[in-house]
Amino acid sequence: MKYYLIAGEASGDLHGANLMKAIKKADGDAQFRFLGGDLMIAQGGELVKHYSDMAFMGFVEVVLNLRTIMKNMRQAKEDMLRFKPDALVLIDFPGFNLRIAEFAKQHGIKVFYYISPKVWAWNQKRVLKIKKVVDHLYCILPFEVDFYRSWGMEVNYVGNPLLDAIADFHPDDQFRQKQQLDERPVVALLPGSRKQEITKILPDMIQTAARFPEYQFVIAGAPNFDASFYDTFMPGKKYPLVFNNTYNLLNIAEAAVVASGTATLETALFHVPEVVVYKGSAISIAIARMVIKIRFISLVNLIMDRGVVKELIQQDCNPDKISDELNLILKDSNYRNEMLENYRSLSVKMGEPGASSRTAEMIVRQLTMDS
Repeated sequence: MKYYLIAGEASGDLHGANLMKAIKKADGDAQFRFLGGDLMIAQGGELVKHYSDMAFMGFVEVVLNLRTIMKNMRQAKEDMLRFKPDALVLIDFPGFNLRIAEFAKQHGIKVFYYISPKVWAWNQKRVLKIKKVVDHLYCILPFEVDFYRSWGMEVNYVGNPLLDAIADFHPDDQFRQKQQLDERPVVALLPGSRKQEITKILPDMIQTAARFPEYQFVIAGAPNFDASFYDTFMPGKKYPLVFNNTYNLLNIAEAAVVASGTATLETALFHVPEVVVYKGSAISIAIARMVIKIRFISLVNLIMDRGVVKELIQQDCNPDKISDELNLILKDSNYRNEMLENYRSLSVKMGEPGASSRTAEMIVRQLTMDS
């Protein structure tokens, strides 16, 4: 079969790569064409557009880059029609992907959506559009099944693909030595994968790091940037920077400061106590606060439906408050142990690995039935 996949950011690239790997096991003759990233490239097939040219986050940022977004959308539609796929597989990235789904449906292409759009957060009526333009929806968060069912839509819960990635992870015993890290306990800094969020969040992280000389702070770099980009945020002391090694970093970390996103859940599944931070443009955050219907922004708290990890957003995302929370995580054993106990409950709630293979088997089986 021929598969056309679209992932618009780093986390989607990870999940897309794992799904492609699983599809190849279920369909030995699978052909891939995709919008994605380096991890998907490694699985084979043809790259149409790298996600680094697509990832715009926030209302204002989307408006400012609307011309680029529309150009990317036109390119994807034209390329997909030339490729004539048996299946369009969309991975998260709803602002872009739901429009592509509508186009594909009009042209008789089967639409599979992996990692459902987070419509439960805002504009819940988009479920009605999803019902019209998506043939099969695969959810990775436990509470999503009941949400969609409340709107009269049956979906498949396949588990979370992060569990697959973590299960496949093999720690590098020489990681600390290879990265020339010293013997101090490590605190991981995960400032995100988009330029706009790194630019706003990393300076606060760097200022926080200066207050903890007894710890070694290490930055997880996004693969779509190079070291020179991160160096601009470190005019004085340089902090260690690692690329494509976030799991090895989390594996040795005592604590982490993490930009809101998929990484908050990854960090928790590695059982690393964390503080979640986020900062965007003032207008985007103001609009978000008006329309978003959820109590939390981190996946950890959303899944547990309570405040397991501290969230510091916008003006609260500053070196003073980050340092206060980091002090608790590192030095208050009761506070730290309570978070770790909550992480254990989270792991039970998330279930077992196998999301990628379950989803791949469902997609291939459905295509086989339809052919």
